[in-house]
Amino acid sequence: MEEGTSKSPSNCASTVDYGDADPFQWDTREDCQVRQILDRVADKWSLLVIALLEHRRLRFTELRREIDGVSQRMLTVTLRQLERDGLVKRTVHPVVPPRVEYELTPLGGTLHATIQSLVTWTEEHQREIAQAREAYDNRESVQAR
Repeated sequence: MEEGTSKSPSNCASTVDYGDADPFQWDTREDCQVRQILDRVADKWSLLVIALLEHRRLRFTELRREIDGVSQRMLTVTLRQLERDGLVKRTVHPVVPPRVEYELTPLGGTLHATIQSLVTWTEEHQREIAQAREAYDNRESVQAR
């Protein structure tokens, strides 16, 4: 680690000047975990879990039923990672058989608001993106001839 470099991940954003910043600066600093956190929260399974847990608690089987295509193992890994990051709370009820529920923590709730903004942007611009894709695909097919 370079001399004078703080081990605190909170310092990574304070040195960024967005006017002249290298967009990958956060990716190369040893003390910054932004890439790791973005990889976690931007994962498709994490996004779906966070969206489903807005304002409600769900059991594992309910989550698995709602998330098309997720395997039991992948959902387990995703939930453990989100719990480790403090975004999801796991509650085990002492009954037979044990009942386990998942819900967003207050921190997870703030992330949900950010995800909702991204979903809203996507919904508002999906036609433009579809048109751009079609134009690109048509251009590529003409060039391939």
